[in-house]
Amino acid sequence: MCALAAAATALGAVPAQAAPHEGTRAEVDRLYAEAEKATQAYDKADERADTLRREVGHAQDHIARQQQRINTLRERLGSLAGAQYRSGGIDPAVALLFSDSPDDYLDKAATLDRIGAQQAERLRELRSAMRELAQERATAAGKLALLEQSRRAVAAHKRTVEQKLAKARQLLNSLPATERSAHDRTSRSDRGDLPDLSGFGAVAPDARAEAAVAAALSALGRPYVWGANGPSGFDCSGLMQWSYGHAGVHLPRTSQEQRYAGRQISLSEARPGDLVVYRGDASHVGMYVGNGQVVHAPYPGAPVRYDPVGMMPITSVTRP
Repeated sequence: MCALAAAATALGAVPAQAAPHEGTRAEVDRLYAEAEKATQAYDKADERADTLRREVGHAQDHIARQQQRINTLRERLGSLAGAQYRSGGIDPAVALLFSDSPDDYLDKAATLDRIGAQQAERLRELRSAMRELAQERATAAGKLALLEQSRRAVAAHKRTVEQKLAKARQLLNSLPATERSAHDRTSRSDRGDLPDLSGFGAVAPDARAEAAVAAALSALGRPYVWGANGPSGFDCSGLMQWSYGHAGVHLPRTSQEQRYAGRQISLSEARPGDLVVYRGDASHVGMYVGNGQVVHAPYPGAPVRYDPVGMMPITSVTRP
């Protein structure tokens, strides 16, 4: 979820007669910003849950294979025990007394020795396999407990996001139609304090960035969907991850992590494909595409779109 607070920067352009509603619009923007922060926490917890689910699945598969190995070792031990019995597994002195010939006795003794050695080795393998299985089961149990904790965290963050978005929608619906339209206006280019980057960054620094920009531009018009990373909808960090995925680059899931997913540069060095991270808590991110513009997923109800790079306070610029 990204650019939720972006709309707050446009409030100064509202006509004087809208002043009575400015407090409501500011509260909507605040709720959107808080929802976006909660969304990033949700994305992180959801990613962790996915990782744990895969790890638990791998552990359970390995446990099943280890159990099969133990069953096979037990069967082999049973076969060796039967062979030992059939070969006359009795005291050697007694066997010598009842033997018809020394050669027959020696053959039986040699067979028993071999069976005994194989049986000892199988027992060692079985004990080792059972110890490994016990350890793997304990590890899997720990991962299952962590997975349950992560699921609870996902659910808690989801409730937080939904509550804040519901409150924001309620406040928006309380505004006159003209005020709702002003809030949803897509362009904030009439701001006078935006940095002039029209002469900077016309060309992507490499083929990967160029491919990521092309992907981001292909998503223009698709809806903002919190917790989504494409292809039909996106939150802010989901759009960045999806776009760079098309360039063969894996970005972390959240805007806070994406901030450090490359080399940090100054805003004046920005070139297409660079990630522009907003707010002190790094809860929003967009992609610089040149000419002083970013493409980003702003907030619920607003599609992926262009906006001025200085639409919100910039925390950092990162080149993946």
